[in-house]
Amino acid sequence: MITIKSKREIELLSIAGNIVYQTHKYLKPYIKEGIKTIELDKLAENFIRSKDATPSFKGYEGFPYTLCISINSEVVHGFPSDRVLKNGDIVSIDIGACYKGYHGDSAWTYKVGEVDEEKAFLLEHTEKSLFVGLSQIKPGNRVGDIGYAIEQYAKEHNLGVIKELCGHGVGTSVHEDPEVPNYGTKNTGPRLKEGMVIAVEPMLTLGSPRIFIHDNDWTIDTADGRPSAHFEHTVVVTADGYKILTDTGEWKDG
Repeated sequence: MITIKSKREIELLSIAGNIVYQTHKYLKPYIKEGIKTIELDKLAENFIRSKDATPSFKGYEGFPYTLCISINSEVVHGFPSDRVLKNGDIVSIDIGACYKGYHGDSAWTYKVGEVDEEKAFLLEHTEKSLFVGLSQIKPGNRVGDIGYAIEQYAKEHNLGVIKELCGHGVGTSVHEDPEVPNYGTKNTGPRLKEGMVIAVEPMLTLGSPRIFIHDNDWTIDTADGRPSAHFEHTVVVTADGYKILTDTGEWKDG
């Protein structure tokens, strides 16, 4: 069921979203060659808890960590571990925080040191595809308009759209209705209404969109081993468009 959030609920979702934004900002200087991904996870958990919030993902359907950390060809749900980041890696960090029962959810793909031109192209255009999708959000439009815009942008830039994974509603659960695919047909799907809160999250790849799941039953990887990127924001539908709840606009990844 799709819920319309009250003014008070949107205030709480905004606080949760800001905690997620602050966590990304806090982690950014640590995302460099030589750090273990489990160290990033511990830093994030401590930071989130210092804001009187709790990690949304830890314990969600059995997921054992605070962050999803996915490197290079890993698409989503990577497990933090003793794996060390290397120069030239790209690393997607998906963060969720729960504040007084309401969630924020945002992912960003970061460069580790200097990356090659292909990876830089992937990151640039996956991020841009997110904002192309967000540009379709206003009351009266439909969820399919978001996915159509993302898919067309990806096709124009010869990037694969991973269709098995999608965005979603956000509220008292980190994953609510509606599903928000990164592909679709114009003027189809649920109609967007003021007060809806959704996460839009294109996951694109330089190669085939085919995927497989690792033995841990969580981590999803590209079948051909080609790099993948993931960018996500939680937004609220406003009277004349949308407002991002997980970014103040003060920073961008370099």
